[in-house]
Amino acid sequence: MNATPTVELKAVDGHRLAAYRAGPSGRPRGAVVVVQEIFGVNAHIRAVADDFAAAGFAAIAPALFDRAERGADVPYADSARGRALREQVRPEQTLLDLQAAIEAVAPAGRVGMVGYCWGGTLAYLAACHLPLACAVVYYGGGLPKALERTPKCPVMFHFGEQDAHIPLADVEAVKKAYPLGHYYLYPAGHGFNCSERASYDAACASLARERTLDFLHRHVG
Repeated sequence: MNATPTVELKAVDGHRLAAYRAGPSGRPRGAVVVVQEIFGVNAHIRAVADDFAAAGFAAIAPALFDRAERGADVPYADSARGRALREQVRPEQTLLDLQAAIEAVAPAGRVGMVGYCWGGTLAYLAACHLPLACAVVYYGGGLPKALERTPKCPVMFHFGEQDAHIPLADVEAVKKAYPLGHYYLYPAGHGFNCSERASYDAACASLARERTLDFLHRHVG
């Protein structure tokens, strides 16, 4: 795997932001944009990008908080700070930054997107507005507020049945609004994919990863 820890992207509105890039040792089979949680492009998000690179994809994780605070790396115990940073960044701005990330890895081939929590909702919005081959949404908080838009590419969803932040009623609302989605529920809580959190569930994370990679292989390469 080849990693270029930090590169600079430029959005169409002139904003410059950092991004973490990682690529496979050989020719990439396509690309994946990894979209952060409210904790920034931290060690976990970088590890996720590294994992996609090890699976053969050119991976990039744009620093979406750079519009509010450059280099933000928010501790998991300080979610209030993460939410405050999120509120300083408008969704339309994040789409510009995600577009810049897509363009940066587009030479590798078809581009998919995988987002977590806040990033999951952004991945859904990107699937509605940006040129993606597919998108994967992990426990997307705020999805019910985005359902007036319809994705233009296939979307897979991962939810935890014990997620205190996303009630099952919200999951059902998403399914009703977008019945074409690929939905999976796991006996886990919010953030079950992150090994640095108490809610981490190794078995559920492994199964979700397997399903995500299969989905990416079918739609990206």
